[in-house]
Amino acid sequence: MPQRVPSKTKRRELAQAVGSAKEAAQHVRNAVRGTIDEVRGAATAELAKVKAAALKSTGVAQKKVESVLNRAEARMHRLIARAQKAIDSAVRQAEKRYPSSAARKSAAKKSGPAKK
Repeated sequence: MPQRVPSKTKRRELAQAVGSAKEAAQHVRNAVRGTIDEVRGAATAELAKVKAAALKSTGVAQKKVESVLNRAEARMHRLIARAQKAIDSAVRQAEKRYPSSAARKSAAKKSGPAKK
């Protein structure tokens, strides 16, 4: 069964749309990373306040309070790293789904010309 080849103008429009989608994905990644950084800053500030207040008022249970706060900080860092990995993988998947036109051209050259 012959494969239908889109016209040059359609291919150009599709290539532009793919480029726009990739650019939008990069903008989303940057926006989400900025939001993650803002949340990280706010959480770190709140943990610092809690830590300062807890260390002021406690003398006997200082080690326990410090261990709880250290666990909370470690958990926060793990969650932030997981969020960043998730957004990176989502953008990577989107880029795989819509490869650039240069990659498609090189793949077409390797496989040979399309038959009509």
